[in-house]
Amino acid sequence: MRRSLLPRLLALSLAVAALAAAATVLAAYGAGNHVTERLENDAFLLETDASLHGELLGYAADHPDWEGVGPLVRELAERTGRRIALTTPEGEVIADSARLLGQGAAGLPGTPAARVDAADPDAGPGQRHPRPPHETVTGASGSVPRARLAYDGWRATDAERQRQERLAAEASACLEREGVPAAAPGRPVTAAASLLFPSLTSTAARLEAVWPALDGVAGRCVPPGLTEPTDAVRKLNARAVELVTGCLASHGLPYEVAQGPHGLTAVTPAAGARPPAAWQGCERAAHTAALRPYVAPPADLYLGTPDPADPFSPATWRWLAVTWAGVLLAAAVAAVAGGRRVVRPVRALTAAVRRMESGDLSARVRVRGRDEMTRLGEAFNAMAASVEAGARQRKAMLSDIAHELRTPLANIRSHLEAAEDGVVPVDAALVGSLREESGLLEHLVADLRDLALADAGELRIHPDELDAADLAAQAVAGHSARARASGVALRLDVPPDPVPVFADPVRLRQALSNLVANAVTHTPRGGTVEVRVREGSGGGDGGSSGAVFTVADTGPGIPPEHLPFVFDRCYRADRSRGRAAGGSGLGLAITRRLAEAHGGRVTAQSPPGSGAVFTLRLPPPPPCPAS
Repeated sequence: MRRSLLPRLLALSLAVAALAAAATVLAAYGAGNHVTERLENDAFLLETDASLHGELLGYAADHPDWEGVGPLVRELAERTGRRIALTTPEGEVIADSARLLGQGAAGLPGTPAARVDAADPDAGPGQRHPRPPHETVTGASGSVPRARLAYDGWRATDAERQRQERLAAEASACLEREGVPAAAPGRPVTAAASLLFPSLTSTAARLEAVWPALDGVAGRCVPPGLTEPTDAVRKLNARAVELVTGCLASHGLPYEVAQGPHGLTAVTPAAGARPPAAWQGCERAAHTAALRPYVAPPADLYLGTPDPADPFSPATWRWLAVTWAGVLLAAAVAAVAGGRRVVRPVRALTAAVRRMESGDLSARVRVRGRDEMTRLGEAFNAMAASVEAGARQRKAMLSDIAHELRTPLANIRSHLEAAEDGVVPVDAALVGSLREESGLLEHLVADLRDLALADAGELRIHPDELDAADLAAQAVAGHSARARASGVALRLDVPPDPVPVFADPVRLRQALSNLVANAVTHTPRGGTVEVRVREGSGGGDGGSSGAVFTVADTGPGIPPEHLPFVFDRCYRADRSRGRAAGGSGLGLAITRRLAEAHGGRVTAQSPPGSGAVFTLRLPPPPPCPAS
């Protein structure tokens, strides 16, 4: 089954319309997201959201799960006025302030604001809000939230917490007496926290520099037990050291284990070695694996209302379906109407082509308008007219060739039959007549062969650098006898200096001979034929610029309506001329093909009452290659 153009145009229009509608919806959705993002990136909101993230991160560090996080989420939502929702990475809701405050279960935004993961705070989706300032204590394998380890006593037992609170109160009172502001009573944090609670690091230099810094006021007021880690910290440190040393060993990275204050262990690069990129990966992986059993699992934090005009929410699907249906219906109507207008001239053109295929060369299509289909129809009509004219010309040529062949063949046959019957003696006159007729046949066959080679692109020339005046003189000499017999004066006009031309001497002489023979044939007795040779103009390089051959006669000339056709095959301006007066009609056609084969051209002019002038122009010889 043939594929029709109209269904394909309809399908293409529907596809474009659907894509355009989808692109419009997505663009509107993106614009809404951009506005929302700009609002959420407001400085106040950034600070608020960072604080919310820090609160929830602290809760995750203090609890092994999210079971009791609801009251905290509700309290934070009431305090900040923000909608807060926590979900598992798979999308299951853990706590939602909208439900807790009776505000309904509206959809969540398209993407989470941050990932809350106390074991690996840097993991999760790209956070749109900066992480809150959160001091950390770096053990052998990474960072544990400092606010939980150092300030409050991370995972401290009741006895450990009471002991640290007592020591903190004593340290605060001592600092007050020394004139150093202290934190509020009951808090284990002092104004000298940067000295009291330095971080374990992975470099031995910093390890030695910060821990002995408890001198001066801090050394007199801070008891050593205040900075002593809890049992949970010791276990975490031991597990982290075990994991990081195993990872480093598997990567072949040299390391050293250093004993820090209070029995904590630090892993440092071997002496003189710089930690490679894989070192940080081992530290982070060990830290995360060691801390994971103690903290709540990762959760996604959503802040704010759903994204506006979310095309993927169920509430918008009905509106989108109706909109797309209307767009597709309008596109279908427009495609069918426009497609019919396009297909109609195509069908008319197809019908005309089939008529030509069946032999009707007069087939044409109606054209109107100024669009591409109109130009296509005009081009088809021009092509059909050319094909029809070519067919007529071929028929006329075949008829003329048949006539040209039939006349000499009939003469030869009649002479031979007369000789055979004894009516005409076989003498020199008969033989000469037969030779003349056979020569005409040979000349006609040679002309047909030249035209066939030219049509096939196989007309070969062998050019050489020649003097154009010599070639013209040879052509004039070849027709002098015939011109004298016809009473026509044949003249040659050449310049004194040579006129170089790059041509095949045989083929160029043939072209000139055809022009001279044509001029002699059409010039009455007492007339003149002049052959001129001049150097061409417009070379532009200061050297030779080609050659121009001109053959002018004083005959009756060529009517203007026949000038465009004189180089067509078997064309005669005077159809009444016979073979003896008009020739075969192939000479000028061969001359044009020979001129084109040399890269030149031949033209004809016939000023009223001045005979005919044929001009053959050839390009200059190619430049000699540099030695």
